[in-house]
Formats: sequence, structure tokens, C-alpha cells
Amino acid sequence: MGTESFDLHGEHHRINRNSWLRAAVMGANDGIVSVSSLMLGFIASQADNQTIVLAGLAGLVAGAMSMAAGEYVSVQSQKDTEQADLAIEAHEIKKNFEFEKRELAAIYVERGLSPALADQVAHELMAKDPLAAHARDELGLHEITRARPLQAAFSSAAAFSVGAGMPLLTALLLPGHWLFVGVIGMTLLALIILGSLAAWTGGASISRGASRVLVWGILAMAATSAIGHLFGINAG
Repeated sequence: MGTESFDLHGEHHRINRNSWLRAAVMGANDGIVSVSSLMLGFIASQADNQTIVLAGLAGLVAGAMSMAAGEYVSVQSQKDTEQADLAIEAHEIKKNFEFEKRELAAIYVERGLSPALADQVAHELMAKDPLAAHARDELGLHEITRARPLQAAFSSAAAFSVGAGMPLLTALLLPGHWLFVGVIGMTLLALIILGSLAAWTGGASISRGASRVLVWGILAMAATSAIGHLFGINAG
């Protein structure tokens, strides 16, 4: 009779993608919507092509830096909280090891283990790595969900730049009289693709994912176009 081998980590769970997917989707969506809307406002105000491109480029650089800074500060704050909690837990384990072991066993009892088995599991896990056991089972900190500030910052900035580069490239390639329609068309197509891809990657409904980003993108473009149109009329 052959010996069967099992891959205990064979599944590819979608939660493993959450940290980078959130930053990438948010960054690309913000890049497309904000820079497209900014450029449409200038186009509607009858600005010349050089001014429109300059506005888009400025929006790209400022937005990418803002996204990076915002993500870094936010995720670093989360990391600081995690480290503070781990420091407290490490101190408690060193101070009162047996109490912490009983606390861990009580957690396993609440999850359905018998008291005897819970004591055994807590004893063996505490013997190997007590802080890791408490971090996972008491604090809910897992390696795949740990805060990574630099990764989040770079992902957001890069994704924003890619998204913002689409309307900017459109403005560089199209003649002036096609800019308004071209930027709108490119933005809507990009938002549909982005929303669908994000939903598919996360295992959600593709139609709902696309419609969410599409509606908000349309509202943003409409608002800035109206402001640019009014500004152009008043300036004239």
C-alpha cells in the first residue's frame, strides 16, 4: 500500500492578496479618476494643450507622493500598534508564564477543544514559541496580514502613477479637438477593466465591482468638467 503525501498549503486563498490588492486598486483608481477629472476640468475651461498636459503631470506627481505618504503613515501606525501589543504580551509571558498558558488554553476551550486537549495544545505551543502562539490566537496577528508600511507606500504610488499615466498619455497622443471625448472614453474603459479585475481577483461579482468604480468616476468627471466649463465662461 503506497504512502500518500499531502500538501498542507496547497490552497491559494484570496486573503493572501488583500494587503497589496487593496493598495494597488485604490492607487490605480485614484490615479485614473483624479487626473482624468483634473484634466477634463482644464479641457472644459478651454485651456491650451500644454497647460492640460502640465496639469496632468503635476497631478500625477503630487498624487503619487500623497498616496505613498498616506499609506505609509496609516500602515506604520497599524504596525506600531501591533508591535506595542506584542511587547506587552512578551512582558506578560516573561512575568507570568503559567497564567499565560492557562489563558491560551481557555481560548482553545472557547473554540471547541476539550479542556484536557486545550491544555496539551497550549503546553506544546508555549514550549515552542509562546509569543507567536499568543500573537496568533490571542491578538489575531498573522504573518499574511501583518502591516508592511513600505510595501503599501510603494504599491500605492506605483499604482497611482500607472493609473494617472493613462489620461496623460491620451492627452499627448490625441489632437486637441478629440481630447475631451478621448479622455472620457479612456477613463471609462480603464475603470471598467480595473473594477472587473479587482472583483475577479478578490472573488467578488465582476459586474458590481465594475459598476462601483464606474459610477464614482463618472460623478468626479462630471463635477470637474462643470467647474472647468463655468471657469472658462467667466474667464472669457
